[in-house]
Amino acid sequence: MAAEIVNPPSDTENGTEGSPEEPFDPAFALHRGGKMAVQATVPVRDKDDLSLAYTPGVAKVCSAIAEQPDLVHDYTWKSQVVAVVTDGTAVLGLGDIGPEASLPVMEGKAILFKQFGGVDAVPIALATTDTDEIVETVVRLAPSFGGVNLEDISAPRCFEIERKLQERLDIPVFHDDQHGTAVVTLAALRNAAKLTGRGLGELRAVISGAGAAGVAIAKFLLEAGLGDVAVADRKGIVSRDREDLNDVKRELADLTNKAGLSGSLESALAGADVFIGVSGGTVPEAAVASMAPGAYVFAMANPDPEVHPDVAHKYAAVVATGRSDFPNQINNVLAFPGIFAGALQVRASRITEGMKIAAANALADVVGDELAADYVIPSPFDERVAPAVTAAVAAAARAEGVARR
Repeated sequence: MAAEIVNPPSDTENGTEGSPEEPFDPAFALHRGGKMAVQATVPVRDKDDLSLAYTPGVAKVCSAIAEQPDLVHDYTWKSQVVAVVTDGTAVLGLGDIGPEASLPVMEGKAILFKQFGGVDAVPIALATTDTDEIVETVVRLAPSFGGVNLEDISAPRCFEIERKLQERLDIPVFHDDQHGTAVVTLAALRNAAKLTGRGLGELRAVISGAGAAGVAIAKFLLEAGLGDVAVADRKGIVSRDREDLNDVKRELADLTNKAGLSGSLESALAGADVFIGVSGGTVPEAAVASMAPGAYVFAMANPDPEVHPDVAHKYAAVVATGRSDFPNQINNVLAFPGIFAGALQVRASRITEGMKIAAANALADVVGDELAADYVIPSPFDERVAPAVTAAVAAAARAEGVARR
């Protein structure tokens, strides 16, 4: 469905009031002029400051880095900054809206990096959707950055882009739509299982959506020890007997669905322990009612969850959504700032599965003794979150041998 076209309100001189015909809209007011800016960390008050910050003093630092390239981490911002890269093809719930229209989201991502992880980030919206062109462009930009966060790039191209960049770069490359979602989902699922006295290995999950998030969540949960998971796309369960699968879904069919299910999402939910929604649409109440007793419903589509919490609570022991106005919000901001902060802190060459699992465990542990059905995942505004995830990721990087300091 195409997004509704909204005309921005007319502003008075101070930019805070609309015309009588077009009332004031705080979203447009907040975004006017953008949401971020570059700020100097050193003063330039006089000629002495200028000679140190720029020429001639800067030449000494440049020469030192030329002789010892690793000094770039100590004498520039490289180790503290992430490139937030998109082509604008899968933006939030808006879809393929192009690079310019994606910029408000990329700016938002950048300020979340800073607010929640203390990490500087630069939005980079590319005017190409060609996989190889995106890879080559990012590779050429990489000397300026300590990490790359891929954002809102449509599947299945996002998988190939991430893989190729990881192969060619020695800095963390992380597609947040995949892995950030998976990390937070695992954290919430761990706590839901703990609350109800079950182990991950006992659970069978059904995921609605075989795009970037659905594929990553399925693989990650299996890596973490989930008993079984089936993934459904618009044509039903991704299974080996289907002849319409692309390479990504064929691999997914080989990894998932140990039960050998086929057919519809609704039929797969019968007796399932977990529903994870990352696709939109609506799951019929009868299908939710057919799930196993004490099930968990994580309906994460925005703004409309696949299962409304009022319906889910009739049948499920734990209910989570992607919305901030319901308990248990599964929000990527709980993961990506701390994951990058931890990786940058130790100058990790990449982000491993172990680092992501460490992030999920740390996030789950923040809840601690407060664990309850309406509190299996902490709030993004819990000040314990980012430090806990950062420390866990840094420690895991060292343990796995990808840390360089």
